[in-house]
Amino acid sequence: MELKGVHQQNGNSNGIGAAAGAEGEESAPTTQTPTPTATATETATETTTEKVDAEKQQAERSNWGNGLEFLMSCISVSVGLGNVWRFPFTAYENGGGAFLIPYIIVLFLIGKPMYYLEMIMGQFTSQGTVKIWSVVPGFVGVGYGQAFATICIITYYSSLLALTLYYLFVSFQSVLPWSYCWDDWINCVNSRPQEEADSLLFSSSNITALADTDTDTGKLQSSSELYFLNVVIKEKLDISDGIGDPDWKLTLALFVSWVVIFLVIMRGVKSSGKAAYFLALFPYVVLFILLVRAVTLEGARDGIIFFLEPQWGELLNPTVWKNAVVQCFFSLAVGSGPIIMFASYNRFDHGIYRDAMIVTTLDTLTSLLGGITIFAILGNLAHNLQIENIRDVVRSGTGLAFISYPDAISKFQAVPQLFAVLFFFMLFVLGIGSIVALQSTIVTIICDQFKAWKYWKVALATSICGFLMGLVYVTPGGQWILTLVDFYGGTYVVFILAIFELAGIVWIYGLQNFCDDVEFMCNRRVSLYWRVCWSFFTPVMMIVIFIYSMVTIEPITYSEQYFPESANVAGWLLFGIGAAQFPLWWMWYISHHREGSLGQSLVASLRPSDKWGPANPETRREWVIFKNEKAAQRATKKQSSKLGAFWQKLGHFCGSNN
Repeated sequence: MELKGVHQQNGNSNGIGAAAGAEGEESAPTTQTPTPTATATETATETTTEKVDAEKQQAERSNWGNGLEFLMSCISVSVGLGNVWRFPFTAYENGGGAFLIPYIIVLFLIGKPMYYLEMIMGQFTSQGTVKIWSVVPGFVGVGYGQAFATICIITYYSSLLALTLYYLFVSFQSVLPWSYCWDDWINCVNSRPQEEADSLLFSSSNITALADTDTDTGKLQSSSELYFLNVVIKEKLDISDGIGDPDWKLTLALFVSWVVIFLVIMRGVKSSGKAAYFLALFPYVVLFILLVRAVTLEGARDGIIFFLEPQWGELLNPTVWKNAVVQCFFSLAVGSGPIIMFASYNRFDHGIYRDAMIVTTLDTLTSLLGGITIFAILGNLAHNLQIENIRDVVRSGTGLAFISYPDAISKFQAVPQLFAVLFFFMLFVLGIGSIVALQSTIVTIICDQFKAWKYWKVALATSICGFLMGLVYVTPGGQWILTLVDFYGGTYVVFILAIFELAGIVWIYGLQNFCDDVEFMCNRRVSLYWRVCWSFFTPVMMIVIFIYSMVTIEPITYSEQYFPESANVAGWLLFGIGAAQFPLWWMWYISHHREGSLGQSLVASLRPSDKWGPANPETRREWVIFKNEKAAQRATKKQSSKLGAFWQKLGHFCGSNN
């Protein structure tokens, strides 16, 4: 979009590209003096054209009905399965309290800064994950790579919804099927209190099964764990001969899940925004009920202490830090696009600072809430199974939540079926809130590229593809594939691209340029905390942790068993496809936007294009004027100040005026 009355500099019509890479030293675009021959007709035509462009932009992109819809939508995606499902098993694998301290530190130094930055980028440009890279066009591959990682996450996320629906349906039975030991299970302990199990018609067989375990040297397992492994997922202990066929019950549940997802996103933010109120608030009601019951169980205290007691020695374990970063990204949904996408539907002047603080704080509190609940249940399981070490209670992994939570529900004295229905409906709602955001990100990317395509048609097509890809996870070997895709396609792809995302915006576009944009949009100066995190702590910590994790990487396992070599090759191929999007799209951009020599084209690909900036023409003009004034003020101060260039730049970095 060409701005009338502003000279183009270095191939950029936005007037700030000349010094986008130099922090705090923008070159002020020169405003032309109107010629005497300019007529009122030309002025009127210009104004009319801008208004038409603005109205066209508004028509092309919907807005949230109100700011609260945006806040609730962010809560529904960030406060989701990542807190209730992934956080507890990640903490369990990393030693409970040993994981908690690094996680909180990572939240303040990486999570919050990344979350706020992505909110800013989406709202400032009113564009999705790919289109925002007009700020550094050569980095457009970051957006496509994140879209690839998002697709990987969507495929297995939907299978978790299928599991929750399965449990939701069986919860309507007169006796919860996971609460007692089945006849063919050995080394089994009833999840339901024994005095209640004894009164059931099948009590004799259960007691016999339990009695047999007294003389058996095998490890005891709760009925909830055996039900999940043997009945629900029909787990395969070896996938070298294949993963098996999809289970028809889980396939049906997967289909229903995708129907619900489509119905929520089919009208874009107009439909998902209204659903966000329920998706964000209802889960807390059930979580608090379950928490109250969990902490009153016998042995719960030991589990909670295991979760909350710090292990300071683990602060020196880089693996724990890596897992904390990954969990932070997964929980807050940063690095994969949903936050940028949601913020792009905001009004330009919406107060996102408040929303960013609310969501990130609430996300942490919900993770702690879910963690205390899970570990209280694990403490009770350890007591019932006569196990001293909490680490040895159940096998860790993605199924932990589908073992621990059902076990706790079985112990409810009054109508456990009601609480089971409420809980798994809550888990389904949490999952829908998260996957709706992820799926909407993909739909938004496609619709931004092909504006003539109907939103609901794209939503339908992507939902069908999501269902078909999700079938691989509802097979007996599905949990193996979930672990593989999460590790290679989700974890590491998101990690490395998030580093490039931050480096492109803060180090190449420039911290001062970015902070000026934030000040113009939010009408507030960027504090020292954000400047230090964005420019140093966040990127450096991410780079160090990523390099260490890659150097020390080991073959992944599932249930303490190694994957076949072919599976590891497939996993690295998955990672390669996602990570390669960045250099491949950079080369594509340079080849299609040649400006002189290869070196000149490379430099040009790192400058903002003429599409960078606010989408609304009137707001864009005000932004250019604001940037000009900032640059002029700094140039004047540089000439008049007695301080050296270093101290002036340090003052700009700390956020001093001008």
